[in-house]
Amino acid sequence: MAENPKEGAIKVGDFQSVVADDLKGFSRHFKEAVRVEHGLLNLVLRYFLRQKGKRIRPLLVLLTAKTCGGIQERSYRAAALVELLHTATLVHDDVVDESEKRRGAFSINALWGNKVAVLLGDYFLSRGLLLALEHDDYDLLRVLSNAVKRMSEGELRQVQRARSMDVDEQSYYKIISDKTASLLSACTRCGALSADADEESLKAMGEYGEQLGLAFQIRDDLFDFGAQEVGKPVGADFQKKLVTLPLIHALEAAAPPERKRIMKIIRRGRKSKEHQQIIYEFVESTGGLAYAQKRMEDHVQSAQSLLEVFPDSEARRAMHALSHYVVVRKK
Repeated sequence: MAENPKEGAIKVGDFQSVVADDLKGFSRHFKEAVRVEHGLLNLVLRYFLRQKGKRIRPLLVLLTAKTCGGIQERSYRAAALVELLHTATLVHDDVVDESEKRRGAFSINALWGNKVAVLLGDYFLSRGLLLALEHDDYDLLRVLSNAVKRMSEGELRQVQRARSMDVDEQSYYKIISDKTASLLSACTRCGALSADADEESLKAMGEYGEQLGLAFQIRDDLFDFGAQEVGKPVGADFQKKLVTLPLIHALEAAAPPERKRIMKIIRRGRKSKEHQQIIYEFVESTGGLAYAQKRMEDHVQSAQSLLEVFPDSEARRAMHALSHYVVVRKK
């Protein structure tokens, strides 16, 4: 796999092929972890698991393990742990956001109500905890528990900032580092731990995941300014009064009267399409989109440079390409 694939030519399958057989091991552990006899829970689980995503996170665990020396049985458990945790957060997020769709299908809360959705998320989380404890994977559990803590703090900090509308670039980075980058960093740390990597490799891989997560979230924030196919409405962040990096930079670059006009629109409750267009044109004209794009690319380059401490391998090249995929992905 080339380390600098052409833009737009990257697909998730390119990375999956490097660990295709190992992904089967992950799937075995994941299915075993969520196996249940309970009627309603079994029905809801089967429905939810049919809506398969790209499974970037377990893929990242396995690629990291392979880059750090080799995939072991514990690597499959680490990948399953990460996916269980991530799945729990997705179900809970749909409840919090009152989302009716997930990956093009009706969400659990839309079909069965909030109570069932919350309990399903709790079930995924508890199964992850038990999987770690049953195999004495305390180091993996410690990493993932810290990620859950950071994710919760990041989401709560974002809620607080949305209410006060007081978000600068430093605050923004603290929020996305905790709510998004923490889990990707946990993926790479768990992958390295499962391969018995040394301390230097653990540190490099943890930072690689952090930089990848920052780039990933900025890409998501850029989607809010025009991409239609990402699974959330364009302008969704505006409606929730979430101030993201493109808008933060635009507001800092604008003259005071213009900044005041835009903030007045953002503070409104429901915003019309006309208001959304005004915000979009403001952010684009003041360089907010270009600035966020540049920062995203900087984080990707930082992630790629961290891979240089590892010997050249197909897995390392796949991780290099995966970081580039974050920039060019369409959803």
